[in-house]
Amino acid sequence: MKEIRLKGRIVYRGVSEGEALVTKETLAGWGGVDPNTGEVIDKFSELYGKNIKGKVLVFRGAKGSSGWANTFHTARLRGNSPAGIIFTELTSKLCLGIIVMKCPAITDLEKDPFDYIENGDYIKIDGNNGEVIITKNKFTKF
Repeated sequence: MKEIRLKGRIVYRGVSEGEALVTKETLAGWGGVDPNTGEVIDKFSELYGKNIKGKVLVFRGAKGSSGWANTFHTARLRGNSPAGIIFTELTSKLCLGIIVMKCPAITDLEKDPFDYIENGDYIKIDGNNGEVIITKNKFTKF
């Protein structure tokens, strides 16, 4: 399978990999994700009913209050956090959430991640070198 490599800015170091879960929307923490299951419970989110556990979450950024970090910290403690995060809009609540999740994260990619990453793609985040490696799944067009 062919790979796409994109460079970006490291937010949290580490290496992770997994299936992409993608939304161009922001994602709420408190009231948006159930930390006990990892399920998106915000009925207005296009990810409603999907689960973030073990996925590489590709999204615009965080919305809501400082409860975002608490929700995602609790999700990590319960084993329900994403494997990695790729995002386009940095906020203090998102940065704090990433730190408490201890989750490899990259932003400011050289190209728009939404033009390259689709649900189901296999993603490796190399948070030590600032690189995202995308392997298209066999059902998506390259």
